[in-house]
Amino acid sequence: MRELTVAAALENAGRSILRRSVSGEPRGVLCAMGVCFECRMDIGGVPHRRACMEMEGGRRPGVDTREPVEEVECDVAVVGAGPAGIAAACRAAEAGARTVLLDENPAPGGQIHRHLPGQPAPEGARAWLERLAASGAEVRSGWSVVDADADAAAESSSPRFRFGLFAEDDGALLSVRASRVVLATGARELFLPFPGWTLPGVMGAGGAQAMAKMGADFRGRSAVVAGSGPLLLPVAAYLEKAGAEVALVAEQAGLLGLARFAAELSLFPGKLLEAARYRGGFFPAPYRTGTWIAQAHGRERVEAVTLTDGRDDFTLDCDLAAVGYGLVPNAELARLLGCETDRGAVVADTSQETSVPGVFAAGEPCGVAGLDTAIAEGEIAGLAAAGRLDNETGTAEVRRLSRARARGRRLAAAMESVFRPRAELAAAVRADTIVCRCEDVRLSSIARAAGAREAKLATRAGMGPCQGRVCGPALEFLFGWDSDTVRPPLKPAALGSLAMMTEDSA
Repeated sequence: MRELTVAAALENAGRSILRRSVSGEPRGVLCAMGVCFECRMDIGGVPHRRACMEMEGGRRPGVDTREPVEEVECDVAVVGAGPAGIAAACRAAEAGARTVLLDENPAPGGQIHRHLPGQPAPEGARAWLERLAASGAEVRSGWSVVDADADAAAESSSPRFRFGLFAEDDGALLSVRASRVVLATGARELFLPFPGWTLPGVMGAGGAQAMAKMGADFRGRSAVVAGSGPLLLPVAAYLEKAGAEVALVAEQAGLLGLARFAAELSLFPGKLLEAARYRGGFFPAPYRTGTWIAQAHGRERVEAVTLTDGRDDFTLDCDLAAVGYGLVPNAELARLLGCETDRGAVVADTSQETSVPGVFAAGEPCGVAGLDTAIAEGEIAGLAAAGRLDNETGTAEVRRLSRARARGRRLAAAMESVFRPRAELAAAVRADTIVCRCEDVRLSSIARAAGAREAKLATRAGMGPCQGRVCGPALEFLFGWDSDTVRPPLKPAALGSLAMMTEDSA
């Protein structure tokens, strides 16, 4: 029998309501990636567990037998086991650096190669996962990095271990001391509020795909996929393949912009063929441009959505709405370490080193640019963190990686221009629309604030379990507010873990 996540098992059992919000509203899965904390619930008598991150059978093997505090020292610590992190860990370990790879998911692969533990990895990930297993890198799955210190040498047994990372899992604490750090923390979906977006059954576009990958059975479900960006195509194709009936794919970007993007893709024929294959995966369901969801309807879960093109509205019945407006770089750990960011992305040089010497960044934290770019940047960062990039500079391989990075960044700039959310999406948000899901803060309560800090002090917006990862980018879109400061813990942690972190750094 296939092991599922708790969220997938409950969805298959017809239980889409996982908790009640602070004002009593029903809530279900949103991101399915451990970011939003909307699926938190009591599991095995332990409160506030994320159902999308917990396996149906209970705790992972070995969790009950490990020490409450474990200390590890290494040359290179890589945070994030997606494509960029795996590439960085492989390169660093193969160069002879003692490498530790940390990730909070049950298995390496990241969101693009998400799969259940013990199940075969997607074909596109297998070569890299086999290389990772043979590289000598130490992989620590299931650990969430909650704090970091860029000046940890004083507490370390050796002054060369400058950086300290604290990771938590099930009340246990892992203290990692590293000479250099590679941040490959990926990205999360951009969620923009609209009336009804908190109803169970309204998920992120990537969230719906992640649920299917982790065992949710969507056979017979009627789905509307909406939002913006290239991700909508593979999500719709994946849901159709999983047995859902895709009623419509609604892209908010206009036809003219998409035509310009298609012209840019002519330089990437493989991408064009990939897009055509995905489109065929949900044919003959319509694909409408310049169209977006204005409202979701339902009592205890979504039952229908109203869509608009800004002139005419129409309503479709559905019991699954997969809605996402692109991706947001996960730059919180980088900001905590003091790294410079620009428009939400980490700034890195040609060696992928950030403004903090010894800290490198690769992949989507530097801006969303796709799989090939993430791998290329991960390889460069791994070589640089291991001290081998200077020896390789000028070689055919490094030139290949640099070209792949440059091509990907060019394509990313085109995507950002075409798929930027339109201003009309903000007009759809009504005064009674919830904008902070954790604290049930409505637009009317927050609209008079002068900035994110004032909104936080007055309404607690951004102070819930997701720590502003959902509402922060939404408020930036609605009001132009910059995100507030980043403080530890980066994610909710047990009080015992916080106490142990304090003792460890004292």
